[in-house]
Amino acid sequence: MNESLTVQVADKWLEAESVSVLELQGLDNEPLPAYQPGAHVDVFLRDGLCRQYSLSRYRPAPQKYQIAVLKESSSRGGSEWVHENLKIGDKIQISTPRNLFSLSAQNSGSSLLFAGGIGVTPILCMAEYLAHRKENFHLHYSGRTLSRMAYLERLSRADLASNVSIYVDSDPDYKKIDLESILTHQVELQPYIYVCGPEGYINAVISLAQKLGWPEEKIHFERFTNNALSESAEAGDSSFEVQIASTGLVVQVAADESIIEALARHDVFIETSCEQGICGSCLTSILEGVPEHRDLYLSEQEKKANNQFLPCCARAKTKRLILDL
Repeated sequence: MNESLTVQVADKWLEAESVSVLELQGLDNEPLPAYQPGAHVDVFLRDGLCRQYSLSRYRPAPQKYQIAVLKESSSRGGSEWVHENLKIGDKIQISTPRNLFSLSAQNSGSSLLFAGGIGVTPILCMAEYLAHRKENFHLHYSGRTLSRMAYLERLSRADLASNVSIYVDSDPDYKKIDLESILTHQVELQPYIYVCGPEGYINAVISLAQKLGWPEEKIHFERFTNNALSESAEAGDSSFEVQIASTGLVVQVAADESIIEALARHDVFIETSCEQGICGSCLTSILEGVPEHRDLYLSEQEKKANNQFLPCCARAKTKRLILDL
């Protein structure tokens, strides 16, 4: 379990339409734990809500963390609360940084960074890090309207501007992004690709890169939502059983509840965070049975092994799953 920190909102401003930026500092200005580009923190909000936000600024020895929060029209309560209720001076709990979207240790030569909308938050941190190290990279940042694109001023800084291209769908003064042209010109070099943004945007970059021959290990991405969950819910689910190996307790999981919820009814608690199969907090080993994976955390190879799963979103293909708990 990640350590929890109490931080204070040192500053807050509207960076773009529906995008609030928060600067979080340690109490008494204590230094905060260091992190690598691509890292995020869990932010614990009201009524037990927990949301993940990428750290959007690179600092080797951070005095403050910076996050950007998009106010979602379909908010589950988190982003709306941040925008409307969280004030400068407020104290909140966050986790220490963790990284599921890190720059590859084998990263060399050059990097292609793709950001769509609010997906610019971890990508900008990567760009600042690469610029600091004087490494070769290019950031392609796309948005539907200029007014909703965050961090444009920072991206125009001298150390970044020559390595950044901005694309806006609805503004005649800007081009729309041409992924095929960008990737085709990089086929021979095959730089590492890092992409974050809406589902369709990420899928477009990944599928085209794969079509052009990029190996899987050179394509890195981070998603904010798991669309497979809503699609699965619409199709309908069945009930099944889970058994706790250490005690023999058998719990019935109803068609309309998660494994996490079913276990909690019997006072068996597994740490969760995103509850969408994205962060990996609830990763649990399986001793018997075959799960139905619905997460975005495990690789396809890991899913085929069927020896671990994310119970916040997974179901079962067999009548019972025996969990290593």
